[in-house]
Amino acid sequence: MRQRAARLPRVRGVLGDSAIRSQPPADDGPACPGGLLVGRRGGLGQDDGMDTAEVRLVDQIIRFVGWLGEGRKLTQTGRLRLADARELVELLGTADRIDPQIGGRVFRTKSSDDLPELTTILEWAKASRLVRVNLGRLVPVKKSAALLGRPDELWTRLFDAFGQLGPVVCPEAWIESILRLTFAQCIDEVLRLLASREKGMPVDELGEAAWRVGMTGYVIDGTPEQVERARQANDRDLQIALDWLHRLGVLRADGDRYTLTDLGRRGVDRLRGAPDPGAPVLRLRVTLTDTHDPEVWRRILVPAAIPLNRLHEVIQVAMGWQNYHLHEFTAGTGPDVVYGRPDPELPHLDDRAVTLATVVAEHGDRLGYTYDFGDYWRHEITVELHTTAKVNETYPACTAGEGACPPEDCGGTSGYEELRLILIDPDNDEHDDRLRWLGLTTAADFNPASLDLHDINVKLAAVRIRPST
Repeated sequence: MRQRAARLPRVRGVLGDSAIRSQPPADDGPACPGGLLVGRRGGLGQDDGMDTAEVRLVDQIIRFVGWLGEGRKLTQTGRLRLADARELVELLGTADRIDPQIGGRVFRTKSSDDLPELTTILEWAKASRLVRVNLGRLVPVKKSAALLGRPDELWTRLFDAFGQLGPVVCPEAWIESILRLTFAQCIDEVLRLLASREKGMPVDELGEAAWRVGMTGYVIDGTPEQVERARQANDRDLQIALDWLHRLGVLRADGDRYTLTDLGRRGVDRLRGAPDPGAPVLRLRVTLTDTHDPEVWRRILVPAAIPLNRLHEVIQVAMGWQNYHLHEFTAGTGPDVVYGRPDPELPHLDDRAVTLATVVAEHGDRLGYTYDFGDYWRHEITVELHTTAKVNETYPACTAGEGACPPEDCGGTSGYEELRLILIDPDNDEHDDRLRWLGLTTAADFNPASLDLHDINVKLAAVRIRPST
């Protein structure tokens, strides 16, 4: 049973309109969703598959830090002075409105906090270690000054910092969204899902994923109507976050559907912990033992430094398993050393704490992998080649293989052979029951030789490689 880790703050009122509204676009670029802007200039992004050639946000950050000069005095509450905020709205071309007139009434801007776009740019620059507060002044970080002349590296710094922006990207409202509390985890999941969907995903599916991840460890103490309003608040904040990622050039929007740009995929690779060019990579052959006609196997390329628990996730995707059951790795030529998920009832060493390179160092070295201690699917992993990560290549990758993955819970290799015999014999008493169990209409829909390498590699592009924390 999932542990009840914390409560969502009680609903404090009915959900009103978001404080963040679309604004008319400026004249210097097309509008992104939510009124956020991108523009054109040379350099960054021209070959990264974005809707426009340049991410205007990077230029705004550069101009913002340049405007600081040696530093600017803040208010006693640590905010930009209102005169400076007015100047920056004009300089950066943000969509914020000073003293907006609504329904014939003027609402005076009393603080820079009333300017959400400018506030986000400021906090993003802080989170990216480009500026900092020192003795009541906002000053540039001298060690980061060189980044302003290197847009690619600056983009990377901004992307890496995005997960820290939950409190500023998600506005305070009567209903505080789960996304605001679990921003980094939810955005990580959304980006990984997009990396696994070549044609992107609609925003409602992304909202489902963000809600599911965000609610892990939380419960809502309220009525069904309050739960629905909390969900609406989550969707509102996710849309704002997606707008900012679009503006950074991470996402491409087509109506309510989002896909990763090439630049965005590069960023997701960083989140996953993909190897840098030149880093050691191992080519492995993973064979499901005791399978025939055809033998089920895959050839994969993985970083040598991948932890075994992440290698488990790679094998699950490459082979076609669903990760429903426990697993273990066995290594050694003498008494086996067994690695797996830590469990007081199992004699496993923690597979999160050991890398592939520490257990198979040489060409021809072998490692055992068992999945599902009931069906006992045994795999043999053999090191075929030592190589290095190449520029513009994605890791892990599946480069070859044969045979479809057997269905989960079919009884191991012997059960799989029996299943195949039943399916080719329409007179067998169990034939129709097995078709229904597999969710198939006819036995012709089951092909033990089928293999889609493209689909496998799209899914592998979302697998985390970075060690668990």
